[in-house]
Amino acid sequence: MSFSAAYFTQRHLLGIEGLSRPAILYLLDLAQEAAGDIRAFGRASRLAGRNVVGLFPDAPAGARDALVEAGRRLGAKVLFAPPPAQGATLSEIAAGIAALDPAITILRSPEAGVAKTLAGKLDCAVVNAGDGAHEDPIQALVDAQAIRRAKGEVDGLVVAICGDALHSGAARSNLILLTCLGARVRMVGPSALLPPRIGQMGVEVFRTMRDGLDDADVVMMLSGRGESADFPEREYVRFFGFAHEKLGFARPDAVVIHHGPIGCRDQDTAEVAVRMAVLEALAKNLPAID
Repeated sequence: MSFSAAYFTQRHLLGIEGLSRPAILYLLDLAQEAAGDIRAFGRASRLAGRNVVGLFPDAPAGARDALVEAGRRLGAKVLFAPPPAQGATLSEIAAGIAALDPAITILRSPEAGVAKTLAGKLDCAVVNAGDGAHEDPIQALVDAQAIRRAKGEVDGLVVAICGDALHSGAARSNLILLTCLGARVRMVGPSALLPPRIGQMGVEVFRTMRDGLDDADVVMMLSGRGESADFPEREYVRFFGFAHEKLGFARPDAVVIHHGPIGCRDQDTAEVAVRMAVLEALAKNLPAID
């Protein structure tokens, strides 16, 4: 591996923002090692005797399955906290999680900042698995690993992130991660569905798929929500939805990453491997079991 564990000293993984390039590459190298042979990842007892707790009631079943598999491979017992009661405070949610005695907790919430707040209330490592439009570092690492497997390196690639970036934490995490690794990132979408001041974040902004996908090495399709009154869903799908004819604007060997029911095989392969890498990286910083 190119980067050692010394580059990743974080207790939590709350976002890609703030991670150094070596820390990101360390996580991706770990994921590559795990994906190469998940059964022989070499650290099968790292989390033996510890609990990994998940709290993401709105996540797809595949995300839950990937966490269970990753935790099991590292020797952990994986538990899922029940969905919070309506109106529950963050302190009450934290107490419910703490009752399961977690060493690492993986959280998903539609509200920005929840993972960071709960990390301050819990005596365990916390992983943000998506907090609304803020960040989704796990998804960004999965996407980057799929890109690396297909293209070898991220540095120098032209990556077009297409669609509703305004409501997507994965879009923001990908923007930060891919830019950090040297990719040339483009945001492609209608003005109403792009974050304010997006042009000041080191990316190029395009309003049409034809222009945005021109010579792209990677095309990332975001899940559309169609929530903007200024840009109805039917028009969104027509102009920015997934369609093979639109992919003809990109390079012939372009990799497609789709945040929806359509995904590439490398993207699926990366799911368990990335979660194993994150758990492994955080586990080495856990206090010893008494």
